[in-house]
Amino acid sequence: MPGANVMKAGGNTEKYVDTKRKDDVRYANILAAKGVADAVRTSLGPRGMDKMLSTANGDVIITNDGATILNKMEVTQPAAKMLVELSKSQDIVAGDGTTTVVVLAGALLKQCLNLLSKGLHPTIISEAFHKASEKAVEVLTAMAIPVELSDREALVKSASTSLNSKVVSQYSSLLAPMAVDAVLNVIDPGRPNSVDLKDIKVLKKLGGTVDDTEMINGLVFDNKASHLAGGPTRVENAKIGLIQFQISPPKTDIEQNVIVSDYTQMDRILKEERNYILGIIKKIRATGCNVLLIQKSILRDAVTDLSLHYLAKAKILVVKDVEREDIEFISKTLNCLPIANVEHFRTEKLGHADLVEEVSVGSGRIVKVTGIKNMGRTTTVLVRGSNALVLDEAERSLHDALCVVRCLVNWRFLIAGGGAPEIEVSRQLGAWAKTLQGMDSFCIRAFADALEVIPYTLAENAGLNPILIVTELRNRHANGEVNTGINVRKGQITNILEENVVQPLLVSTSALSLATECVRMILKIDDIVSTR
Repeated sequence: MPGANVMKAGGNTEKYVDTKRKDDVRYANILAAKGVADAVRTSLGPRGMDKMLSTANGDVIITNDGATILNKMEVTQPAAKMLVELSKSQDIVAGDGTTTVVVLAGALLKQCLNLLSKGLHPTIISEAFHKASEKAVEVLTAMAIPVELSDREALVKSASTSLNSKVVSQYSSLLAPMAVDAVLNVIDPGRPNSVDLKDIKVLKKLGGTVDDTEMINGLVFDNKASHLAGGPTRVENAKIGLIQFQISPPKTDIEQNVIVSDYTQMDRILKEERNYILGIIKKIRATGCNVLLIQKSILRDAVTDLSLHYLAKAKILVVKDVEREDIEFISKTLNCLPIANVEHFRTEKLGHADLVEEVSVGSGRIVKVTGIKNMGRTTTVLVRGSNALVLDEAERSLHDALCVVRCLVNWRFLIAGGGAPEIEVSRQLGAWAKTLQGMDSFCIRAFADALEVIPYTLAENAGLNPILIVTELRNRHANGEVNTGINVRKGQITNILEENVVQPLLVSTSALSLATECVRMILKIDDIVSTR
């Protein structure tokens, strides 16, 4: 009887167990997760298609970044949500390979369906997949090529490979070296194996093309200098103060209204306000400060028209509305301290730069700080684009390239791309499966077959014959050509290392490990219980 088992229990008695519901839940979970994987599969590789995402508030996003696509999709099925989280995990660990990891998970789930239909228990499949995953990481590590950070060319090749599959791939020759230089600039000699991408600020500005993107050795503010009272817009030999207090009249702590009907009293209030503001500005000016960066305030206005008037008279350039989350980056770059109270305003807390000026960029204006003395290990990249869609995709692509270089700093090994590692792992796992006995052999063979989805999809998306390509690829790898992969530009199989298609080892190993872990978890769910 389908969906039921008859078990002997204690002598001659028999116990009837219905497993139909459990099988249905598992089947539904796998199909839902597989559906998500199939949705992003067409966007894999350099010839992958792009997705146009329309959000609820009417915004449009054009991208082929797996993490972005899945993040914006409205997924309600719990198992399918796990694939969205899987893509986010890959984005956090490696930054690149977000589509690969989901496609891999989908292929493994498809193999799980076949194995379950043949009567294998989910636990046995799960354990065998875990062994296969560990073995696969060993094979990938053995294939890897060590790389030194001094080998800039190898780093640029790796960053270019990650950009080749993006919408802005034609600009990879500009963005890849920029990503490498940006990461190398922020490496701390005290911690050579770790890079904090928060030290790289990416600023978007509409106007021009992606070709106009530049890396700035200094600091850039998206907001223009305050012109309200005719203040300066260019200051040489700048002494920069970063303040977190307000240059405006204080407010009471409680909500109340004060009604003043006497003109003399009104004049007195205005005079007190003027003296209060003048007192603050005199203390600031006494330190020699001539550029003021003012943090945005939620309590009251950070500056008023009156305070801006007096600051302009004092020849102080003002940049207001600095975001709270940018304070740490600014203080690290300028090598200055944020000042929370005017009483603590000291000369030694100021930053020093050769030039602070407002410049016109595209349709707007920015404030650029250059020639910073004792500049911290930070970098700013000003991304340009002809429209908001290109601009956002350029930022996402640059983030992926930065993450790829960060991966190489963390774990200094390169591996071939173009489906070469997946086919090699598949071949070696298949050979290993033949030496094993029982169910493990069967499951590991299925795991090996699932890995062929990557080269198959790369060929399919490039308009090639996937069966011919993958068969030829498998044949070349069997003859010992380990670094042979799919060259989608030439539409044939070549030594992919000679084509400079390389990626960090961490991208491939984390994709395999994370996909396997997610599949094992989906596989072992046998019921969904609503607690609402």
